[in-house]
Amino acid sequence: MAVSEGANYAPAPMPKPVVEPGEFVFAVARLDHGHIGGMTQGLIDAGGAPKWVYDTQPERAAAFAEKFPGVKIARSEEEILGDDDVLLVAAAAVPADRAALGIRVMEAGKDYFTDKTPLTTLDQLAEARAAVERTGKKYAVYYSERLHVEAAVLAGQYIDRGAIGDVIQVMGMGPHRLGDPASRPDWFYERARYGGILTDIGSHNFEQMLTFTGSDDAEILSSAIGNFAHGDHPELDDFGDAHIRLSSGASGYVRVDWFTPDGLRTWGDGRTFILGTEGYMELRKYVDVTTDNGGGQVILVDSAGEHRIDATGQVGYPYFGELILDVLHRTENAMTQDHAFKAVELALTAQQQATVLQAPRG
Repeated sequence: MAVSEGANYAPAPMPKPVVEPGEFVFAVARLDHGHIGGMTQGLIDAGGAPKWVYDTQPERAAAFAEKFPGVKIARSEEEILGDDDVLLVAAAAVPADRAALGIRVMEAGKDYFTDKTPLTTLDQLAEARAAVERTGKKYAVYYSERLHVEAAVLAGQYIDRGAIGDVIQVMGMGPHRLGDPASRPDWFYERARYGGILTDIGSHNFEQMLTFTGSDDAEILSSAIGNFAHGDHPELDDFGDAHIRLSSGASGYVRVDWFTPDGLRTWGDGRTFILGTEGYMELRKYVDVTTDNGGGQVILVDSAGEHRIDATGQVGYPYFGELILDVLHRTENAMTQDHAFKAVELALTAQQQATVLQAPRG
């Protein structure tokens, strides 16, 4: 059944650039993860102007500059940090290196925008929190599975309007495709460098559980990790899950894995299930299997009936404009610092407490 008419189902207006050309200058550093492309494009679409790119591998910086014409290749990190025009540095370093880089950025007087997971240990989290307090700068995080997915953006709008009542459970499924193991960098298989599956991929889902339930804290009830099929890389977690109790009183569950089969047309069938007191939603983020609908599907059931809404091209990604305005006006409308850090704190705690599962025999 198609979505019903009415303001309760209509998306908010599409976001527009929030600044004039050249008003918000940013730089890009460390291109270890492909998410940096989405981070950069999101800022550009909101009106940001990328000035510099720096990477330890010059060929990656050159490829980035070709993709984003007009960006200058910096000779060093210091060249970026010493440029007074640069207000923010966006980066996707190796996860274990993200905290140290962010602290250098903030101490240089600039705000920091990092890929998830934003750091890999509780000690790093304490250091990052102290640096934010000391410098007054932002340590923003690209939790892309909510911020850069239109189905998730639209779901947030519906929840804010009370479309499904009070949210009492959020379940997030984050399967990924490993692909050719040889194509992955060495750090991908080193737990100390990628942080573990719940710290890395799972951080997306902890952030969504906090957001969709309106919670500011949570307790890890149980968590588990395992390596079921990649014994040649013993430090790789190819499976993880966790069950949490949120401060709102809601329940949360996350399952992440590296078991997307080759037959799926995309890298992962990411889904989120949100149960409310007056309805429920399922987000089919990247693919609607066995159909030609594509991703971006929001399936909503409420007292009025059954609704399928294609969010693609309907809501955009307001986070990036909100982040730019937060940097300029020193506000916290895109995401509070406490929220960004609480999501990764939960992920780190779940990883640290996780029971190690054994591969099934037979």
